[in-house]
Amino acid sequence: MPKFTCADGLAITYQTSGQGAPLLLLSGQGNGMGWWDPIVADFESDHLVIRFDYLGTGGSDAPVSGYSLDRFADDATALLDHLGIESSAVYGTSMGGKVAQQLALRHPSRVNCLVIGCSSTGGPNIIRMSNEISSRIADPATKEATLTNLMYSPKWTAEYASPYATLGEASTPQARLGHRRASNGHDAWDKLGAIAVPTLILHGSDDLMVPPANADLLAGRIPNAQVRIIPGGRHAYFEEYREVASPIVLDFLAAVLAMPSGDSK
Repeated sequence: MPKFTCADGLAITYQTSGQGAPLLLLSGQGNGMGWWDPIVADFESDHLVIRFDYLGTGGSDAPVSGYSLDRFADDATALLDHLGIESSAVYGTSMGGKVAQQLALRHPSRVNCLVIGCSSTGGPNIIRMSNEISSRIADPATKEATLTNLMYSPKWTAEYASPYATLGEASTPQARLGHRRASNGHDAWDKLGAIAVPTLILHGSDDLMVPPANADLLAGRIPNAQVRIIPGGRHAYFEEYREVASPIVLDFLAAVLAMPSGDSK
């Protein structure tokens, strides 16, 4: 797997596949690019798909500290620089949706359109998971079963056996803590009005990890954002309901690419 070196000397593993207009995929908390393995093929016929392992995941370096969504967004920009790509469509889910927001805010010229899935604005205005669910995730005895149930329906897990790509974790305790703090500290509520690119917000109707009301909150802060709710989808709607979700994303990207130059904002 190829790597590139950041300005501070840390190395990040990445992968490109497919051909066409660039599409950067951003993974969830504590996960590397393997998060997208089950569905990456959906995008490769129409797009040059770009993925990378966040610091602390996969083959990337795992420093003791320094984890933040700003850092992840800057690393994504550095990867685009490394690949010689001026701007890209960006699709981020869960924490990756928060990184996508930061990328569009910190480096607006590098993002030509945005897809945010199962994510939130962060901050005090969001709708949070219940305390009961939080407690079950915090308990090592119930954590894996709880996360699996939050990601997928029982019907789906009965048909598809583990391991599941979305249940990977950061490589060290420091990285796991760093990712969790970075995601929990996200608050873009007051800044999202600055996002000027076409934006699609996707969410599963049955997501208890990040309740679907957060999709409307996001859309209320990002000008002209569209919302699509995937019926029955849980937090990993993009995998369980890929036959619904991926075409929605592809149609959105195709429509943006078809816009006359200068109209995509």
